[in-house]
Amino acid sequence: MSWLEQMVKRLDPDQVQLVNDSKTPSGKVHVGSLRGPLIHDCISAYLKRKGFSVKYLYGVDDFDPLDELPLGHEDFYREYLGQPLCNVPAPEGSVFPDIAKHYIEEFFRVFDELNIQPERYFLRDYYRSGKFNESIDLFLRNAEKVREINFSKSGAKRSENWHPFQPICQECGKIGTTEVTAYDGKEVEYHCNEDLVKWAKGCGYCGKVSPFDGNGKLPWKFEWAAKWKTLGVTIEGAGSDHCTRGGSRDVTNACFEALYEAPPPLNIPYEFFMVGGAKMSSSKGIGSSASSMADFLSPSLLRYLMLRTKPNRTVDFRTDQMFMNRLFDDFDKLKQKYFSGSVNDMEKFVFEVSQVSPTDAFTPISFSLVTSLIQLPHIDIVRRVEQIEDRKLTKAELELLNQRIRAAKIWLQEYASEDEMLALQNTLPTSSENMSVPQKAFLNQLGTALKSCLWQQDAIQIKIFDTARLTPIDQPEAFGAIYKVLFDKDSGPKAGNLIAFLEKDFVVDRFLSLNYQEDDLLQQTSITVYEFEEWLTKNQPNLSHAIVNLKFLRHTPSFENHLIDKQKYHILEFNITTKAEKKILKRVTTDSFKDLVTSKNNSQEVVENQTEQYLRKLSSRENLPIRACF
Repeated sequence: MSWLEQMVKRLDPDQVQLVNDSKTPSGKVHVGSLRGPLIHDCISAYLKRKGFSVKYLYGVDDFDPLDELPLGHEDFYREYLGQPLCNVPAPEGSVFPDIAKHYIEEFFRVFDELNIQPERYFLRDYYRSGKFNESIDLFLRNAEKVREINFSKSGAKRSENWHPFQPICQECGKIGTTEVTAYDGKEVEYHCNEDLVKWAKGCGYCGKVSPFDGNGKLPWKFEWAAKWKTLGVTIEGAGSDHCTRGGSRDVTNACFEALYEAPPPLNIPYEFFMVGGAKMSSSKGIGSSASSMADFLSPSLLRYLMLRTKPNRTVDFRTDQMFMNRLFDDFDKLKQKYFSGSVNDMEKFVFEVSQVSPTDAFTPISFSLVTSLIQLPHIDIVRRVEQIEDRKLTKAELELLNQRIRAAKIWLQEYASEDEMLALQNTLPTSSENMSVPQKAFLNQLGTALKSCLWQQDAIQIKIFDTARLTPIDQPEAFGAIYKVLFDKDSGPKAGNLIAFLEKDFVVDRFLSLNYQEDDLLQQTSITVYEFEEWLTKNQPNLSHAIVNLKFLRHTPSFENHLIDKQKYHILEFNITTKAEKKILKRVTTDSFKDLVTSKNNSQEVVENQTEQYLRKLSSRENLPIRACF
């Protein structure tokens, strides 16, 4: 059962569900801050799908004090530390009147791009219009009870005259440095404490002021409860740091139950969005801003990144090539499954809720291939894709492809390391001299095979696998050889896809330029009889038949003059056909054939006869047709 299905079971279907989330915009909002809005957006969409009446709100906690210096503006904002965000000026050159609106409006532009459409509100309006007055009075009149709850849940002990309210100092305008010591039902007595917090310094002023109509605010744990009551919130998740035992959510829940005599909203705890294992922070410059990430990834992919992981699991985002390739590939695979009808209910919902506009089954070429191709300036990617598709791309398809090209360009410019860069080598790299003989032979044979190959991605990829089996060579070594001679790299994108975008004559000539000694290949690609028989027994159910050739090493002394060591100078080649019509080549050294006679009186004819006897026994034992062809 999915987390969404579990949530629905806890809700009253006849009750209007009000989903709420909020953010304190004290600096450039990082991409990790999108996880909360997207999770709540997902909840809202799922409830609507299940027939619930739903309203989604998103609040701006702009009455909070400025408690950290925005990165890049430290000197300018130092004097404003402790003041309400809505009273702090915006950075120089901004079109907005205050810092809160400056940063949140950039965040809301990302909302629009990602199709996150809650009803937005600013907390300053709720305080200044008096909508929180009733809750402010309730908390102040029950200060003793609030102190007891806070202590019992969190262990934090307050002084006997502490009251849950923070007025704006009438002298210095700060809200983060004030403490209330008394409340008479109309006014609070307060002190602007010089040493209350480490990040701001109070002015020392003492005075009285009405707590209502925007003259101050509730501390955020209690403000949270006041929002639930005032707005009618029924569902609001929170970051896991707030949901620990004795944490802020526990305190807020207990206050809500005690003061409002009602159950608190349903909580959906969610983990952090990390970057390379580090928690993101705007003030410390860790991670990417939401706006820059929205420029990098397409809206649907960014939604998918956030929503594919359950809320209670951390999203650890990285920008290395392996992670980025996997992210795009996973998204493409889900899309293919969706349009093929092979998705389960949760996969179906994740795909649909990730989309910001209607889409079709067209999937652009892979991100790994695009990042490679845009580094080859002679290639017109759009034109080549249309050649492969054998048609013009539609406007929507072209936009999808261009989104991917744009993402690849940003990744290469902003995130890729030097090792992840790719450049087609105009000449054969000198490092290719260090490749193994099997790698050189594989490329040479592949070059020959590609001469008559249909120049399309799948056909080329099949030729690569076929040639690797017939060299024979392990697949990682085979692909490594391709990347080495073309790009002087050890790895790269799917080879068949990439090669299809290159000129055929160039590729064939490059592969055929590798030289090797046939005897070296025979020796280095051979296995022992024991290894071969073990492989044969394991794979026998999938094999159809085999044809065996006898190969002699040309650089050895003549066979007749070295009969005693003849096993060292000839090799059996098993050309095996599988039941799936695939061809496999296995070379076997004969030095460990127990059935072959090693007497000096043996002729080559005798050795061939002895070999045939061995093959007949092998054929009978493995129930595999084997024909000697020598």
